[in-house]
Amino acid sequence: MTGQTGQTTAAAPRGLTFLRTAIALQTLTLFFQAVTAGMLLTSSHGYLMHDVGSKVMYAAAMLYVLAAVLAWRPGGGSLRPVLYATGFLLLASAQVVLGIAHLPSFHVPLGVVMFALSTLALVRTLSRSLPLRPAASS
Repeated sequence: MTGQTGQTTAAAPRGLTFLRTAIALQTLTLFFQAVTAGMLLTSSHGYLMHDVGSKVMYAAAMLYVLAAVLAWRPGGGSLRPVLYATGFLLLASAQVVLGIAHLPSFHVPLGVVMFALSTLALVRTLSRSLPLRPAASS
């Protein structure tokens, strides 16, 4: 016998906390963008805030890609989060192009879709249960 007692402990995969934080940041920046889009209609500062927020949102999307790669790479886990993050970065790129082109009939619905997808990714990541691994024997 090796002296293992059969106990298990929760093991948080490497990078999972960073991934959760990156998705939460992305979701919050998208919500901020929705708020500042409404401010465009009522305030002279709305444009500046929406413009700055768009840059922060795009940076958050890039951070999400980085976090997904770092969570996948060390443990050789599923490639799915990397694909989701990359797809989201593509949507963010399209959103920037549509915003610069002043096409609100496409820009606004895509923003709603992006917020919904980011919220779903966040809920999915937060609700993922931690895998169990055998406790270290002493």
